[in-house]
Amino acid sequence: MSMEPAHRYEQLRTERPELFRNEPGGIEILTDPAAVTAAGGGVLYQDPYVLLVRDPVRFPDGREGTYIRSVSATAEPGCVVLPLLGDRVVLIEHYRHATRSWQWELPRGFGTRGLTGAANAAKELDEEIGARVRELIPLGELHPDSGMTGDRVLLFAARIDAVGRLAEAEAIRSSLTIPFAEAEEMIADGRVTDGFTIAALTRARLAGLTA
Repeated sequence: MSMEPAHRYEQLRTERPELFRNEPGGIEILTDPAAVTAAGGGVLYQDPYVLLVRDPVRFPDGREGTYIRSVSATAEPGCVVLPLLGDRVVLIEHYRHATRSWQWELPRGFGTRGLTGAANAAKELDEEIGARVRELIPLGELHPDSGMTGDRVLLFAARIDAVGRLAEAEAIRSSLTIPFAEAEEMIADGRVTDGFTIAALTRARLAGLTA
């Protein structure tokens, strides 16, 4: 990254003030530029998808220190989409670099600058499974790891008519169209371990979308 970490940090504070909100009784971010520099804070890394930030902070007991967090490169939230094909759900088998393993999960993606959550969800379904949305059903939002990332992710269910071409270039090798109960069995027996997928299926059940 070409910009000095503390300078980029100040720029980020201006661009996205919601990331630096302080709440009474919480962990206070120290925003004085001198405090940021002294703590070795700032935006330590940035690419098109994620920023790694070190914040100088004051804890509730008065101690000062630093806290590392990651945030998405865009303010728009990511999305997870549960495809509904008739009375069945669609899972995809996706190779994940972080775990070095194949995962049964739902289509999902980072936020896209300038796109609404609904438009982003439709884009991800088209890109990952070649499906067009007939009806999109919001299922709320989640914070995927509140101890490490400041991101929020929108959950949706989407009624579709067919599964098309899979995004093999993104390491998606197969899809599975199964009853909702079988998807829950895959969670119960450990074949599904992806937290986004478990959350979206749980929200769908609570919303009464199960067959």
